[in-house]
Amino acid sequence: MIVVDADFLGRGRTGDETYVENLLRALAPIADVPIAAIVRDVALVPDGIVALELATGSQEVRMAWSVPRLLARVRPRLAHFVHSLPLRVPCPAVVTVQDLSFERDPSLMSAKDRFVFRRVVPRAVRRAAKVIAISERTKRDVVELYGVPDEKVVVTPLGVDPAFRPNGAADGRYALFVGAVQDRKDPIAALDAARAAGLPLVVAGPEKDEALAAELRRRGADVRGYVAKEELARLYREAAVLVLPSRYEGFGLPVVEAMASGTPVVAAPDDALREVAGDAALFASRDELGGAVQRALVDRERLVAAGLERARAFTWEETARRTLEVYREVLG
Repeated sequence: MIVVDADFLGRGRTGDETYVENLLRALAPIADVPIAAIVRDVALVPDGIVALELATGSQEVRMAWSVPRLLARVRPRLAHFVHSLPLRVPCPAVVTVQDLSFERDPSLMSAKDRFVFRRVVPRAVRRAAKVIAISERTKRDVVELYGVPDEKVVVTPLGVDPAFRPNGAADGRYALFVGAVQDRKDPIAALDAARAAGLPLVVAGPEKDEALAAELRRRGADVRGYVAKEELARLYREAAVLVLPSRYEGFGLPVVEAMASGTPVVAAPDDALREVAGDAALFASRDELGGAVQRALVDRERLVAAGLERARAFTWEETARRTLEVYREVLG
């Protein structure tokens, strides 16, 4: 049995939850060994995956005591975690790293979160048998910052959920920002760019920074908070453009989701966003985002076609296939 820590399921953790949910769903039909998921709510486990229910108060107690006890009981051949490893793992482990923003730019994360991540992520990377990075950008960061061998880190790009698809609608009525409301995502820049193009801004994502969310509302943005996948898909389809001014990304999943939905993308020239979008998006610095949004509206037909074509390269089935190859390599 291979055990995947799926504690993110049902917690509204955007990228982390999306990754775990879709990886499990895509692994189920192709895995040649039973896959089990550690979860708080067994109802959230996809068909074909064994549910291992584990409810714990604090993450500290969970990773130091509860998860090691569970692993000792079920005796898996391999365990797969995101970001961190438990204190004790009785089998080879794989860890997925989404990004190292807390290392590259300390200002992008709170002091408390930065302290935690700087303790647990390097330790997990060094202890793991293999490291999965979700982009070439993240792999470079892991190799450069933590000194691990290049061959230890495997890139498995993320996929796009089938829920995100075009509906052939006319030009949208608003600009859309998707992501956690926090400083490093820079939703204020998205609001300014939308206004420069004469569009209102809809913000979809958990309000990690309540003061920033309040400022967005005060300035006229429609802040929705965390939205379910079906509602998010509708927001993409009906948007005139996605604006993503993030100063650091490990992958930039909203870019692929928007492209798959037939929505033009305007983004900051972040390394990961360029890697994912290629020539199918417009990139602009913070001061030039407004002009880029206006160009996207004019060049909408070309950007929609290019985005749809680009998005076809990102599937969760491919993510699962590459992940299964990592498992097989570790297991020999």
